[in-house]
Amino acid sequence: MIIAQLSDFHVRPHGQPAYGVVDTNAATRQAIDAVLALDPRPDCVIVTGDLCDCGLPGEYEIVQRELARLPMPTYVVPGNHDRRETFAAALAPAHGYLPQSGFLHYVVEDFPVRLIGLDTVMAGEDGGEICAAREAWLAERLTEGQGHPTVIFMHHPPFAVGVDGMDVMPARVSPGFAALIARHPEIERVLCGHYHRPIQLRFAGTIGYVAPGTAHQVALDLRPGTENRFIMEPPAIALHVWKPRTGLVSHLQPIGDYGPRRPFILDPAYPGRQ
Repeated sequence: MIIAQLSDFHVRPHGQPAYGVVDTNAATRQAIDAVLALDPRPDCVIVTGDLCDCGLPGEYEIVQRELARLPMPTYVVPGNHDRRETFAAALAPAHGYLPQSGFLHYVVEDFPVRLIGLDTVMAGEDGGEICAAREAWLAERLTEGQGHPTVIFMHHPPFAVGVDGMDVMPARVSPGFAALIARHPEIERVLCGHYHRPIQLRFAGTIGYVAPGTAHQVALDLRPGTENRFIMEPPAIALHVWKPRTGLVSHLQPIGDYGPRRPFILDPAYPGRQ
């Protein structure tokens, strides 16, 4: 099974680049093109939030036109730039797994790996939350899975990443959340977006993974007390490949044209053949 993870489209009204300079709509189109060019194609695509920049109905129309080009199942969760009600109203007709009201959580049981999408949005805030109700919902769904290999995906990371500009806006969780995750070793990954960088770490007995954005990235700044800035580093697709013998292995595929694939022609002095 191959899961392609895209994140943080930040689609804008046509002719209005994000932050005055970033053509996020063209970048979203290129990201979808890159998924379509994969061989083999993924079994499904997940999009970990911030599909739009301001959560406007017209922005979701653009998003849905792009997502409709994908022939494989596509699963979406909202981010802080999305508006939950508008998100659901615009996308539910084509994405029937989305609830009609309340938190936009769901479970997908159609693949060798179980997929659990979590809604971490706190309206009007940059950060998110897994409140008591959301945690209880997740606990019930994990119990129902009876140890089946599982991937959880959400927008806001529920863990710190050691970068001050990012760690001020995570998903706030209870002291018991990490213990809940740790009680379920079948959780192969906790997949997130929000931070516009490739980040991975050990978290609660599994791996926390943040995918980069499909357009702009957050500039890496490890100095204490600094604020986030964006930079036009290469966007990428995360590919999570499941095989029974290896479990889930994650790869990062840059989006863009980097030339043809070339054979390795070894120098006669190469010591591996002597």
